[in-house]
Amino acid sequence: MTENQIEQNNTNIEPNTVEELDAANKSLTDALSISFGILKIVMIVLIVLFVTSGIFRVQSDEQAMILRFGKVRGIGASRMLEPGLHWAFPEPIDEIVIIPVKKVQSLAIDSFWYSMTEAEKVSGIPGPGPKTLNPKNDGYCLTRNDSIADTSGVGNDYNIVHSKWQLTYKIDNPEKFFRNIYYRSPIPGEDFLDVASETVDPLLKVLAEDAIVSSMLNYSIDEAIVSKSGIASDVKISLQEKLDQIESGITVVAMQVAGKITWPRQVNNAFQASNKASQESQKLITEAKSYAEQTLNEAGGPDGEQVLMALKKEELSYDQKQKFLSRLSGQSQEMISEARAYRTKEIEGAKANAEYLQKLLPEYKERPKLVLQKLYQEAVEDVLNNADEKVFIQHSEGGKPKELRVLVNRDPSIGKEKSESQK
Repeated sequence: MTENQIEQNNTNIEPNTVEELDAANKSLTDALSISFGILKIVMIVLIVLFVTSGIFRVQSDEQAMILRFGKVRGIGASRMLEPGLHWAFPEPIDEIVIIPVKKVQSLAIDSFWYSMTEAEKVSGIPGPGPKTLNPKNDGYCLTRNDSIADTSGVGNDYNIVHSKWQLTYKIDNPEKFFRNIYYRSPIPGEDFLDVASETVDPLLKVLAEDAIVSSMLNYSIDEAIVSKSGIASDVKISLQEKLDQIESGITVVAMQVAGKITWPRQVNNAFQASNKASQESQKLITEAKSYAEQTLNEAGGPDGEQVLMALKKEELSYDQKQKFLSRLSGQSQEMISEARAYRTKEIEGAKANAEYLQKLLPEYKERPKLVLQKLYQEAVEDVLNNADEKVFIQHSEGGKPKELRVLVNRDPSIGKEKSESQK
């Protein structure tokens, strides 16, 4: 087609057709403009939803971490998000891990308790049990070994005890817990601690059992039965050390004996008898110590025991012993005073007798028979003066024998008169 023909065709288009094309173009333009406006609004709404979907709240008993492509975001203390509102990119860019840090969890440990029937569990009253302990069914642990004498020399005796324990714990360091303790990710509607306990509780149970076994060996059976607080404290410290070694982020809040620590049921009667004998023995020992202390206090005063221990030392001199004796009071001081007075009296009496004999010595040398007769008479007078009853027998005339009759029964009036005179 030539240019002349094209121009001829263009000149042949009617004016109405041109107007119709302009109206269509305008409608198309308006429609596109409205579509782009709606698209902008949708995009703005999507952006707002995208931004607001990253807002989350950390409760007052929780701490949170943000994982960006699997790596904990932040440095130092900023890695842990405190309670309040926070923002993060939606998944899969960021992942939010919220861990309760104040909620306390409990775990019962009955691995060291003997097996019980269903009826015993319901009633709570244990029966006599089987005749022998079955290690497959009955749990137990050993207390400290005590030396015993036997026919072969000196041996060791390990005592069996049963016990129940109650462990309470909490997650204190969420980052360490997240890094080192395995747990499955909870699905919507599941509680985090309930999910984590599926793997945490078995771990804690094994570590707690090891801590209990090693700690109980430091106590005797008597100390264990009275459930000394030191046992639970030692178990708690040992368990916490094990958890810190693996950087678990878990803190042991409390470790307690649930109920009591007891001996095997199979030896109940024998143990009760032994325990009663031990209590009676301890009672007698206590009474003996109390009596000894009372006697020492009455005899020597407050310092009686110290003075007694000091006087037992052989290297003490006479002056040192006298110095210790001067600290005594009470009956001992009275006895010492009486002994000193008696010693003085005896010494003075001996000196008087010596002086008397010294005076008699010259006269004895001149007239010995006369002196002896005089001494004899004085001795007889002293004897007769101290006699309750006196009987004189005169010689018969011509040296004939006399018949002497002695009444065995004593005259009661003599003793009565003497007692009245002494009053």
